[in-house]
Amino acid sequence: MWIYEKKLQYPVRVSTCNPRLAKYLIEQYGGADGELAAALRYLNQRYTLPPKVIGLLNDIGTEELAHLEMIATMVYKLTKDATPEQLKEAGLEPHYVDHERALFYHNAAGNPFTATYIQAKGDPITDLYEDIAAEEKARATYQWIINMSDDPDLNDGLRFLREREIIHAQRFREAVEILKEERNQKKIF
Repeated sequence: MWIYEKKLQYPVRVSTCNPRLAKYLIEQYGGADGELAAALRYLNQRYTLPPKVIGLLNDIGTEELAHLEMIATMVYKLTKDATPEQLKEAGLEPHYVDHERALFYHNAAGNPFTATYIQAKGDPITDLYEDIAAEEKARATYQWIINMSDDPDLNDGLRFLREREIIHAQRFREAVEILKEERNQKKIF
């Protein structure tokens, strides 16, 4: 189903070791509005959507996995040279004690990822509105991380991710309109 290219969707660069920024980015790795939750939500919801929009959920869900890979790379690069003392100063000491520098799915507050983040109602329009909200929340979170960052190289990748969230929300809005139009058509038997 997938072909994996051994390159990131967009280049990831960081200027300096910065565990505090890594802590913020972990929100997009394992948080409620992060890339893992989005990918799983869309790839799960596609099974109960009409054929006209299944491909959209598949495409965006797959792209969210690519975004997850970018976030993982950012977190890794921001922490790979950090000392335990720097990780402690950044508030990552519980993560370090449990996982050292290994990535783990939790949010910025340290709460582990949970399937309760993934919404699926079974009503196509309801699910697509949920998806629009998820993309808008991710867009806002990326903007807030950019606001906290002083790393121009990292911000370049974060702006790319923020823009993709905007495009995904637009595509989901288009899908809602397609389904509303289909629902409102007179059916003659």
